Amino acid sequence: MSAPESTSSPLAPTRLALWQTEHPAAGDTATALQRLEQAAQQAAARGAHWLVTPEMALTGYLIDPARLAALAEPADGPLAQAVAAIAQRHGVGIVYGWPERHPQGGLPYNAAQAIGPQGQRLAVHRKVHLFGKADAERFTPGVAPAAPFDWGGTRIGLLICYDVEQPAAVRALARQGARLILVSTANMLPYDDAPRLTVPRLAAEHGVAIAYANACGAEGGTRYGGLSTLVGPRGEVRARAGRGAELLIADSPG
Repeated sequence: MSAPESTSSPLAPTRLALWQTEHPAAGDTATALQRLEQAAQQAAARGAHWLVTPEMALTGYLIDPARLAALAEPADGPLAQAVAAIAQRHGVGIVYGWPERHPQGGLPYNAAQAIGPQGQRLAVHRKVHLFGKADAERFTPGVAPAAPFDWGGTRIGLLICYDVEQPAAVRALARQGARLILVSTANMLPYDDAPRLTVPRLAAEHGVAIAYANACGAEGGTRYGGLSTLVGPRGEVRARAGRGAELLIADSPG
């Protein structure tokens, strides 16, 4: 007698679009949203399930701290509503970075939000590990990584930039069942060791895929390094961008 046929099947891959782009001019959220719409349209046309933007992609990052604070919005504010509409129009989930207003009036959080393809808000992560004086002048640190969320049978976590270089942060998400971590980042030159060495090593150590969407170009005197990368759960590099603007499409394992 033959064994019964299994009713389970491997999860389908998650197709990701990592949007390696320059930051907008300081505070030009209207242009940033127009460009996001174009990226979402292109990502959807290429079959992507999720579009991941760089850190602080909707406002600019290393801009005047007072200007940045004035641009801060809550997680359900006008920017979130605009991104949700874009996600719905194109049927693609979006992870985007913006300054989240502090509820007690302190410096804003450096935040990333995941909005699903039906426009639903799924998770908000507040950057925990601020990087140097530039971050400290602009942001309040978060307390811990946001809990992973479930989408399409895959448990997905969020991190921002320097967070993903911390073993404890990646470990915490893996222990909560995350199989894929989406990272908005603005890693500057000369710190190529993050995408080339640290991210693959931590992915392999914790058995998770990591999608690392970096900025490119310059902002003031800071140059961003590009090299947006998708790494599989054995540390294998599945796709990597160059230094310039690019919409990198790659499949994460199911």
